Amino acid sequence: MEKEIVNLDGGRRFSCYLLFGDESYLLKETLDRILDQLLSSADRELNLFVIEGGNENIDTLCESLLTPPLLPGAKVVLVRNTQLFTSKNTLPDLIRKIREHLDSDIRKAAREFIQFLTLAGWSLDDLKDDGWKKIDDDEWQRICEGGGEERHKWLPRLVEYCHSLGEMPDGGDGDIDRLSDVLSKGLPADNHLIITAETVDKRKKLFKVISEMGTVLQFTPEKGEQKQKQAVMGTAREMLNSAGKRLTPAAWIALGRKTGFDLRGSMGAIEKVITYTGEKTEIDEADIEAVIGKTKEDSIFDLTEAMATGDLKKALLTMGELLNLGNHHLMILTMISREIRYLLHAKLFIKAGEFSFSPQMDYSQFQKRVVPVLKSWAASGGKHPSSELAVQHPYVIYNVMRHSFRFREQDLTSYLGELADMDLALKSTGKDPRLMLERFLTRVCA
Repeated sequence: MEKEIVNLDGGRRFSCYLLFGDESYLLKETLDRILDQLLSSADRELNLFVIEGGNENIDTLCESLLTPPLLPGAKVVLVRNTQLFTSKNTLPDLIRKIREHLDSDIRKAAREFIQFLTLAGWSLDDLKDDGWKKIDDDEWQRICEGGGEERHKWLPRLVEYCHSLGEMPDGGDGDIDRLSDVLSKGLPADNHLIITAETVDKRKKLFKVISEMGTVLQFTPEKGEQKQKQAVMGTAREMLNSAGKRLTPAAWIALGRKTGFDLRGSMGAIEKVITYTGEKTEIDEADIEAVIGKTKEDSIFDLTEAMATGDLKKALLTMGELLNLGNHHLMILTMISREIRYLLHAKLFIKAGEFSFSPQMDYSQFQKRVVPVLKSWAASGGKHPSSELAVQHPYVIYNVMRHSFRFREQDLTSYLGELADMDLALKSTGKDPRLMLERFLTRVCA
């Protein structure tokens, strides 16, 4: 279906394309295919015009779409990562993306945050100096439809960061109706518009116009680790086959551990490991480790594993590595809190008495005796108090349950209280985050 849509042969020519969604790898792959069919490499220097999202000027865009190309042949105007399709109805999705990008790409999160402010009708001055606290829950609910939950965890940091940048663009999108009218009347022969976006409001007039006269393609990531893995393996097959290579089962596991089977990250890693292995036809776990190296996820796993097993030296060293690499202390605190919570949930699992478990039980026995019970709890729709842990990968649960024997239930409950106090202190006082985290890890590992 997708190949038919982007095939421009046989007189089937579309003047406008909208590609949107969270699956950035497939979106970019399709964008490249469309560009390859519209423009040769030699023509792109003069006949390809790229506008980055957030900098759209509607008058300039319309003028460019109606102007003939500099060279004979096709002309393409590409609006990349546009904000033209956002509205108040997309605010919850926008907040989700802001929170996802906060630790990995704070500049991107800031651009999205300014867009959020514009749509919500607020200004940065409204929220700075704890002004956001003056907006009550009902107002947040009315504007964000629930997207403002736990805003104390992300909003103050973004407000401070944006304020430190000084004046920022207002995020306005101009007269979008004029663009809709231009597209409705049709573009000059051989002029094409390609728009990419993460989130769209399908009720917008511009979306409806493009749907009627052009091509709309949505790219949504697969949900669930197994489906993500299948998507990566399916997409990677052509690349691996053309290189005459294959991944061993252990290599696939290592790749998933490091990339989470994120399609973009996985394909980038496979491309690198193909080059790294040269004439070697079988890619093994050691090759993946050598090419990708230690990721932030690996370091977080090392930290929580060291904390759960009482290895204070490793826990302190790994935490120091994470901080030195620029990871925010609140992100580290969140990961520590999650591990303590999982350990407490594991104690509740065992205490429930619906199965027998000991630290000496091997993984195969665990899969036969315990996993069916966990699946039953996970399917209960969150009714079991420990359902958060029950939906994790069985091997994660197995290790957490083994480690939980090091702790008393009352101590884990106390640790969660300490972490909540620490979270508040880190956001409202000038206390040293590294020192506070080190002291907590010392107590837990003692």
